[in-house]
Amino acid sequence: MELLEVFAIVVEQVSLNKASQLLNISQPALSRKIMKLEDELGVELFIRKGKRLELTKAGQICYDHALEKRHLERKFKQALHSYKAAGSLSSLTIGASLTTLQSTLPDLITDYLRDYPLTDIKLLTGKTHEIVSLVKDNKVDIGIVASQINATSLHCEPLFDDHLSLVLPSGHPLIDRAEITMKDLNDLPMILFSKGTWYRILMDELFNRFTIFPNVQMEIDSFEAIIRLVSTCKTATLLPKSYLREDLIQNNELILRELQELEQTKRTTSLIYSDHSADNAESMKFVAQAINYFAKHR
Repeated sequence: MELLEVFAIVVEQVSLNKASQLLNISQPALSRKIMKLEDELGVELFIRKGKRLELTKAGQICYDHALEKRHLERKFKQALHSYKAAGSLSSLTIGASLTTLQSTLPDLITDYLRDYPLTDIKLLTGKTHEIVSLVKDNKVDIGIVASQINATSLHCEPLFDDHLSLVLPSGHPLIDRAEITMKDLNDLPMILFSKGTWYRILMDELFNRFTIFPNVQMEIDSFEAIIRLVSTCKTATLLPKSYLREDLIQNNELILRELQELEQTKRTTSLIYSDHSADNAESMKFVAQAINYFAKHR
């Protein structure tokens, strides 16, 4: 044991006798250790008053340093323990659409890094067909898309089902309607996702099915931007239910309305990976974590 730690124990026991018993060494041997430390530092650490020991000012400085060193040592050992528990540093590349990145990935990655903190995660964004290509070409380990993918070269794990909801700003005339149907969206001023995104494809299919022609004022591919502009421009929008957290609705003074037609039109967010990733232990850890996470939270 280092002399500094021996000294700290003597201070805390306020007695050479008690400290020697705790350290399981003789009192003379303990006295020699304290004297050696004093010689090395060139200062007197204690004032000896009979059997009592009182710290000098130099002794107090030395004790404060000993406590700091003890704290750093403990912190170091905890970090080392976490490292051993988590395993060696690993990396994972995930591909996702921008909308999926905003709505699905943050909580999932937070959950994963809590269990595997030494994982270096890289993210690539693109449209669904682009993510599928990245997975097929092994340019990403995992893909997360708002669709179910049927391809012989890919594995597809459904994570959760979702549907669109109508989002209205405070004061919008449709808020007081007892019931809202798809027909009410005809010629309605709206902000929608950009064309080509999976959500916009889903919306256009709905509009075509019910012969609806909304008044599209803006087309944006960012959840956050749509939410803010809906409040500012007093327009309506359609957003996936999974993204619409209670705090997001309240903070932006929005009203959420469910339409039967929207609830009946669901899409499945899935995790996809190639045979190459199936043989990769790190990739499969993420797959298992994702499946378990959404099984508990959906």
